[in-house]
Amino acid sequence: MIITAGKYKGQKITAPDENITRPTLSKVRMGVFNTLQAIIDFEGKSFLDMYAGSGIMGLEAISRGFSSAVAIEKNPKAAGIIKSNFKKFPNAPKLLIGDSLKLATKFEERFDVIYIDPPYFAGVYEKSLEAVKNIAGNIIILEHVNEVDFSGFELIKQKKYGDKFVTFLSV
Repeated sequence: MIITAGKYKGQKITAPDENITRPTLSKVRMGVFNTLQAIIDFEGKSFLDMYAGSGIMGLEAISRGFSSAVAIEKNPKAAGIIKSNFKKFPNAPKLLIGDSLKLATKFEERFDVIYIDPPYFAGVYEKSLEAVKNIAGNIIILEHVNEVDFSGFELIKQKKYGDKFVTFLSV
């Protein structure tokens, strides 16, 4: 996988085995950050990737100008790969290893952008939204294939990429 834009554009990172994770495609990453850039200025902003997989979303955020990023990953193998990916970059995201739903409720700071892309059929979208409600500073982005209940959130924008949707919400 390759970082698509910013100061680390073209840098390669290792993706975990596809049986463990489903990395966000470069076309989708570009769409997410291009849409986001039309909404907010990245300078001085923070980014949280709740289900990090390879860590690429946090690296894209830092590469494109976010001041800080945090990546959460539960799978130990994927977390090991993320850790080795992050070592290659100064100002890399902070990696937390554990359950996103539990860790998200323990943050004291708010995140300007929160990216939620769990395993598609894990049934945790609504629980994830609830877990980040108190730490969401501005925008929540969901990558999903099935319907998600967004009640309590304002729909900013939704884009479709093949069979998946990328939904931008605000609290």
